[in-house]
Amino acid sequence: MLHPTRDVSEVVGIIERWASGHRKTLLVRAEDEHRVPSCVEPVPADELAGRADALISIGGDGTMLGALRMAVRDPKPVLGVHLGRLGFLVEVEPPDLPRALSRLAAKDFTVESHACLACDVCGDDVVAFNDIALVRQPGSGFVTATLAVDGQRYGYYRCDALVVSTPTGSTAYSYAAGGPLISPAADAVVVTPSAPMAGISRSVVLAPEESIRLDLRPNSAAVAVEMDGLVIKEAATEGAVQIRYRRDAGRVVRFDPQRYQERNQLKLSLLDLPFLPDQLRELLPEELRRERDQRELEPPC
Repeated sequence: MLHPTRDVSEVVGIIERWASGHRKTLLVRAEDEHRVPSCVEPVPADELAGRADALISIGGDGTMLGALRMAVRDPKPVLGVHLGRLGFLVEVEPPDLPRALSRLAAKDFTVESHACLACDVCGDDVVAFNDIALVRQPGSGFVTATLAVDGQRYGYYRCDALVVSTPTGSTAYSYAAGGPLISPAADAVVVTPSAPMAGISRSVVLAPEESIRLDLRPNSAAVAVEMDGLVIKEAATEGAVQIRYRRDAGRVVRFDPQRYQERNQLKLSLLDLPFLPDQLRELLPEELRRERDQRELEPPC
């Protein structure tokens, strides 16, 4: 899986050379065929996960989420290679990739299971590993929707956006809207309104066994529906979103869970600091600072 816009040629070259030396076959989505060497086999996107033993995501968290969604019907280990800016899901930096690939082939890794939200959005089935959101369109009023849990109506929302997230997604849109941080080891669903004007004004944390239903009210403005940040409906004026929590829907490769957790704790601590990027550099541990400086000094390929 390739980031849609970033230059991935350096990382693809590392993977291709490793695969050639270890007699491994590489596949890529047919639409990305022009971005990889001719020895990489293009396949239809809906066949890729079924034919692969593992997936490699080259990009940031968004690319990683796309890889997880691609394999949701037949979960495969997903290795994340970091080309993004912050990245809570990805673990491996490009210089460490050859060793990571060898460990992946030798099955020398642990698997971090991720839950998803299995959603019926106005009759369409979608899955979200971070969140699903109902979002107002600028100038069109507010999102007005009712919340029902296991068929019991709880109340209504009138807000700029309504975000339903997994524990993984609790650090994303829900967090930005004032929602709580949920441990990735927990099983829970968080419903968070952004800029609430009336109705329920706080986050609601629900059990994974509970089914959630959001119904647009007749007086709601047209809303966009986002799945993991991707718009799947642009101007819904009626209908319902039904959501169920699904455990073990994604498998993320981890080589050093402790070091990964420490890095994420640092990233979370930086989110609320009102500093510019060059100021944040001075707050990084020496190891991360050296890695960052080394990447900036390396000449482009």
